[in-house]
Amino acid sequence: MAINKDSNAYTLTFAIIMVVIVGTILALLSVSLKPMQKKNAKVKMKMDILSAMMSTDEKNDLNRGNTEAKFDELIQIEKALVLDMTGAIRSEISGKAVLDVNIRKERRDKTLAEVDKNYPLFIGKKNGETMYVIPVVGNGLWGPIWGNVSLGEDLKTIKGASFGHKGETPGLGAEITQGFFIDRWIGEEISVAGEAVKFEVVKNGSGSDQTKVDGITGGTITSVGVQEMVNRCMKPYVEYFKTL
Repeated sequence: MAINKDSNAYTLTFAIIMVVIVGTILALLSVSLKPMQKKNAKVKMKMDILSAMMSTDEKNDLNRGNTEAKFDELIQIEKALVLDMTGAIRSEISGKAVLDVNIRKERRDKTLAEVDKNYPLFIGKKNGETMYVIPVVGNGLWGPIWGNVSLGEDLKTIKGASFGHKGETPGLGAEITQGFFIDRWIGEEISVAGEAVKFEVVKNGSGSDQTKVDGITGGTITSVGVQEMVNRCMKPYVEYFKTL
């Protein structure tokens, strides 16, 4: 019996078969690539943490190929801490398992109460000095923003930072990733007399004042997002540092 390739039944059957075949291929690819995706996400997280500890010139030499080696060299984690929102130690994690704490995912989870969110603390050394790297997450104009802020041994002075975003406007809000904006945070102190300060990102040129940072021209909403992100995320760590 000849098959009528012009019939609706043939067209529908052919379409169903193609959907099943393509769907199966995509599912297999998704499963097979998942370990690689997770590994790439970890490498990117390590790059972001390292960037917060490095000068602009050092960041230029950082790439996916040398991230693992540099991370092991600078972030020699024997144990790492996860704090709660009050700064109390929730758990001590051995080795690099602290990287499994995904605060960006927790931030997006609307079902997760604030009291249940985690605040990981990365501790490393650079040129013999202990540095504390604090991850931060928030919202910009068009989507999530995030970053890492590193402190020196005095537990309050910002030594470096790195910021990232998902979809901020190029030339405007997206400039939070640039060195000129990051450098404006260096030297600021996250606490005074043991109490968390409230940073203000300004656009009137008064950023040289204590606790003020010059924002980005035309990127006001993203700048304010960074301000809110840093102010909110620093509080648990300031409370923890009081105990040291």
